[in-house]
Amino acid sequence: MQRLPPLPSLQEIIRIYGLSAQKKLSQNFLLDMNLTKKIVRSAGKLNDALVIEVGPGPGGITRPILNSNTKKVIVIEKDRRFLPSLQILAEASSQKLEVVHGDILSTDLQQFVSPEFHAHWQDPPPNIHIIGNLPFSVSTPLIIQWLHHMSNKSSIWKFGRVPLTLTFQKEVAERIVAPPKSEYRCRLSVMSQYLCDAQLKFSIQGKAFVPPPKVDVGVVHFVPKVQPLIQQNFTLVEKVNRHLFQMPNKYYPKPLSTLFPLDREDLVSDVVEKSGINVELRAFELTIEDIGNLCNVYAEIVKKEPDIFTYDFRSKKSAKKRRKRGTLIESLEEKLLSNYYMESDSENVDVAR
Repeated sequence: MQRLPPLPSLQEIIRIYGLSAQKKLSQNFLLDMNLTKKIVRSAGKLNDALVIEVGPGPGGITRPILNSNTKKVIVIEKDRRFLPSLQILAEASSQKLEVVHGDILSTDLQQFVSPEFHAHWQDPPPNIHIIGNLPFSVSTPLIIQWLHHMSNKSSIWKFGRVPLTLTFQKEVAERIVAPPKSEYRCRLSVMSQYLCDAQLKFSIQGKAFVPPPKVDVGVVHFVPKVQPLIQQNFTLVEKVNRHLFQMPNKYYPKPLSTLFPLDREDLVSDVVEKSGINVELRAFELTIEDIGNLCNVYAEIVKKEPDIFTYDFRSKKSAKKRRKRGTLIESLEEKLLSNYYMESDSENVDVAR
């Protein structure tokens, strides 16, 4: 096994190059090598693997990756300040490490994959691994983008079910893996779990980072499923979930109704009836199978009436109608209650007589 030669410690690298974590970039350094090794071990065996590391910073996780008998390592770093320290690792690794300066949100990872690492989707995952200690500001939009690619088998997922090992704020990590009825269950839970087997490997206390964030961190391992649990396109599944979880404490027919124009209550009834789901369940109580049934019925409706999919209940016109309807309903309820109390008072007077 080829290992790195003796190198300056991370602390020395940070001092030599005058590096510091920038708050505006949500940067936090993990300097405890025992923890960085644990993150790398969470990715599984890396023998002869292609590893793509996102946001390596000064190279805390990069070092144990290079010492894991990997074949090729690509690091993608947006912050120019870290490039010289990463180049030291590239030279020490006999160029097994390639340093790429770029923004991961606009980087297509498939360009780094040579044919020897290609696999079919139905096969076991290819010997490719994505690992990253992500800035908090990037982690959620990035995993949504990557889940979208998985659903389409695009970008690096053209070459098989590439797994990921990533850090998130602990609360976000708990949301990703949250089961039905959990207080953490949300849209991200469903979007992650219908496409992947997601596992929270371990947590890291915030004080382990420099500077220490106010929250702890969770390490999550994702392996794409051979067959997604919901057989509809990603955009439709995301839209249904976005609407469901906007009112997490309401019974699901209420937030579901916002998928349709106000004058199409018949469609809400159709979805509820055809899905066969108990109307007294809230979004966070629904299983992925339940949500899949809702998506299937919604997809049938959209196929017959394509304009329904482009309906936006937040548009000015729709919002105005909803506010007007809400005011009318409130007025009607107030009138009914007023009449009820007047009748009750009359009855009480008659009894008193």
